[in-house]
Amino acid sequence: MSFSWLMTNFLAAFLLPPLNGLLPAVLGFWLLRRRPRLGRCLLGLGLALLWALALPVVAKALLRPLEAAHPPLPAAARAGLPVDAVVILGAGRYREAPEFGGGDDVRQLALERLRYGALLAREAGKPILVTGGKPDGEGISEAEAMKAALERDFRVPVQWTEETSANTRENAVKSAAILLPQGVGRIALVTHAFHMPRAVAAFEAAGFTVTPAPTAYFAQRQGLDVFDFLPAYPVMRESGFALHEMIGLVWYRWRG
Repeated sequence: MSFSWLMTNFLAAFLLPPLNGLLPAVLGFWLLRRRPRLGRCLLGLGLALLWALALPVVAKALLRPLEAAHPPLPAAARAGLPVDAVVILGAGRYREAPEFGGGDDVRQLALERLRYGALLAREAGKPILVTGGKPDGEGISEAEAMKAALERDFRVPVQWTEETSANTRENAVKSAAILLPQGVGRIALVTHAFHMPRAVAAFEAAGFTVTPAPTAYFAQRQGLDVFDFLPAYPVMRESGFALHEMIGLVWYRWRG
């Protein structure tokens, strides 16, 4: 198991929902008798944060700047992309999937990236690299699961697999070690729209010329309706995606 992956995910758990709201709420409840004013403030803050992060209007406001950084590729541009390869980033594994014989497969987020990456590679006529390791040290790598899904479900071959990375920066550095020595420096980069700003920065820093190919826009719908102001359980996950990316961008810039 990667120690850096373990510590990063452990710390992220405290900064992302639901713990970023639950912790101040629990601390505030514990302090109600000892420090009533502070306790009420913390309790109210925690509950308000949980409520806000479950509102679609808040999730959209957090996601929209990230997703707007790189617009979707026009459909007409896919066939003539000036790239050497399509690089698809991993997004976790579906561990011990019973319907697939108990082996590891791809998660929903990874499948969304694979679907678009397969379309792009087929229309552009470019080879694919998939990247993602197994930072918990168990099962097959994300890249192996992605390769299997692409070839099984989309009938698209995979030319390269990068199987040891534990995060976006390592995706970039370790993909560069495979592709750049072969003269493959221009890539179409496939990941979620909210993740694209951090991914582009990492891959450009690794030496690639990047054509962003974002997929799965969560905040694309314009306008508001009454349901945007009602909490919904899937929405907290989307708010978490946005906060995760914002924290990641700050962290990458701080580390240089």
